[in-house]
Amino acid sequence: MNKIKSYKDLMVWQKGMSLAEMIYQITAGFPKAELYSLTDQMRRAAVSVVSNIAEGKGRDSRQEYLRFLSIAQGSLSELETQLLLSIRLRFLSEQEAKAPLSLCDEIGRMLSTMRTRLKTPSP
Repeated sequence: MNKIKSYKDLMVWQKGMSLAEMIYQITAGFPKAELYSLTDQMRRAAVSVVSNIAEGKGRDSRQEYLRFLSIAQGSLSELETQLLLSIRLRFLSEQEAKAPLSLCDEIGRMLSTMRTRLKTPSP
């Protein structure tokens, strides 16, 4: 089993980075009128996911790590909602949103599993 030395070794962080990159690419095609609203919010939420995973991993306590993973999970839910809104507003097609929504789901499951494991005391 590989020892995790850094947040960069975490698969959830790596997938989060892919999601953030995807969101930047997707929102580049949004209407210019959305630059300082939905586009900006989606990019900030995507960045928040990976930033909070990294910050939590860098903290000294399990409790702090859990708190930052919880914030990451909240940002992920925010991003997922914004993707769904983008479909309703016809900024994205359902097909265009399929990959990022699927990645949101996968990252969400990973964060949930991590949080559950961290809440369980080590023997």
